[in-house]
Amino acid sequence: MKLVSFRYDGNTRIGSVIDDTIIDLNLACRSMLEAEGQIRAQQIAEAYVPANMVEFLQGGEQSMNLAKHAIEFVKQNTEPFQYKVVHQVSDVKIDAPVLNPAKMICVGHNYREHILEMKRELPPYPVVFAKFSNTILGPQDDVPHFPVSEQLDYEAEFAFVIGKRARNVSQENALEYVAGYTIVNDVTYRDIQRRTIQWLQGKTVEGSAPMGPWLVTADEISDPSGLEVVLTVNGEERQHSNTRNLVFTVQYLVEFLSNLMTLEPGDVILTGTPGGVGVARDPQVFLKDGDVVRIEIDRIGVLENRIKKVDLGE
Repeated sequence: MKLVSFRYDGNTRIGSVIDDTIIDLNLACRSMLEAEGQIRAQQIAEAYVPANMVEFLQGGEQSMNLAKHAIEFVKQNTEPFQYKVVHQVSDVKIDAPVLNPAKMICVGHNYREHILEMKRELPPYPVVFAKFSNTILGPQDDVPHFPVSEQLDYEAEFAFVIGKRARNVSQENALEYVAGYTIVNDVTYRDIQRRTIQWLQGKTVEGSAPMGPWLVTADEISDPSGLEVVLTVNGEERQHSNTRNLVFTVQYLVEFLSNLMTLEPGDVILTGTPGGVGVARDPQVFLKDGDVVRIEIDRIGVLENRIKKVDLGE
């Protein structure tokens, strides 16, 4: 499934994208249960297929399976539903698939070519930092460029989302804890990042993590290795690599991180960026107002956002 968070009539919902339509999973489930004669259909749907992505992922396989049955129910029933179950993609606002993760963990220096261009050695352990929910934007949002810095940079990131509580998980079982995969642009204010030895300042500026366009469930990507990652700015290729070049794989990261902390459903982990970032180019090149940043990853899709300069005097 391709899972999205979307906004319709002032409400944020979750759905499954099928061609040019979105099926509202909560209302699809409610409609299915009512058709089966369930007396507490609304309450059951709210409990197992809520309209919030993190809460939905907390339901694990039970919620995922019920959602799949609801999708099939909608496909097989063409008569009008009592509720607005099916939307045209063009009629809604697509948000980031996960809007309120408890944790947003980022891995630095995880592609070999990026490590070399930054003139560093392969790390013995993952370099870990964080972004916060305030940074999250959707695939249809502009990325704000605040006047705190002129060194705004891009970072294409293959990201995975945790699907069930993970603590002390082995690499062998790691993928069982992954709900799915998405794309994040780890937008970074470079000079702010580098003014202390901790990177956090340059990574957590408002609106610096566009995510999407959806969450592709793990059953559709059995092996997260071998996916092409390409980033362009205004059509010019800047980054191009493959997830097989990760120093620390998805499986390793689940094991490593779950031995440090409990990973919860909805937690988003960014796996690192390939070579070609603006700060490492000669001459250096940074994002400016109107630039369009496009990231494409095999079997996931395309995340494209425009940079918009913010005038704080407005």
